[in-house]
Amino acid sequence: MLRSIWSYRGFISGSVKREFQSRYRNSLLGAAWTVLNPLAMIVVYTVIFSQVMRTRLPGIDNGFAYSIYLCAGILTWGLFSEIVSRAQNVFLEHANLIKKISFPRICLPIIVVMNAGVNFAIIFSLFVIFLLMSGTFPGLSFIAIFPVLAIQIMFAIGLGIIVGVLNVFFRDVGQFFAVLLQFWFWFTPIVYPASILPSEVRPYLNWNPMMPLVSAYQDILVHGKWPQWDTMLIPAALAVLLCIVGMRLFRKRVGEIVDEL
Repeated sequence: MLRSIWSYRGFISGSVKREFQSRYRNSLLGAAWTVLNPLAMIVVYTVIFSQVMRTRLPGIDNGFAYSIYLCAGILTWGLFSEIVSRAQNVFLEHANLIKKISFPRICLPIIVVMNAGVNFAIIFSLFVIFLLMSGTFPGLSFIAIFPVLAIQIMFAIGLGIIVGVLNVFFRDVGQFFAVLLQFWFWFTPIVYPASILPSEVRPYLNWNPMMPLVSAYQDILVHGKWPQWDTMLIPAALAVLLCIVGMRLFRKRVGEIVDEL
């Protein structure tokens, strides 16, 4: 499979490039919107929460702490949400391509991940520039972002492939998962700290595999601490399991996907 993916690397990179260009076609500012949109979000969060509302995180004096906390959660959740949401519809959106052209179908989820990765790299780079300019860059612990990102991407694409394959045969799966993602977002401490929840609710957060990942980003970016690696074990194991199950499901049903489309 890896050899066939490598053989079609030109198709994958071309598809990523075409999708990026098509997003801003007929736009006066073109690709500049890629920078302007996330820049506006970071500025709004910073001005509203640190200057207007003067929101503070418990135990932290830094006025930017809540803005960084919010951006750390929302930006990384956005990467997860984009990969899963795009992957769940990727076979339906490319139905004509799948029926007309012979190519390894696994290229489609890879294109989804690469597109989401490009968008995230641009947005997160702007956020890092903000951290540097505001004097809140976490230091050496920043490198811990990369293994956490790798686990999150594996988790997202494994889940996305499973939902994507099921969505071809049962269209309710896509609709249901879009609703589930909204509840999942608010069940993850992104906008609020977990410490403000009632004590009887907090144990249920341990069932949320996204919580350790988001908490790791917040530990690194807000507190400048290394993440608690032992909390990464369950999300990492779940990510590997989802990828294995997703690939087995995909390989078993790929022929039927073409017929169903």
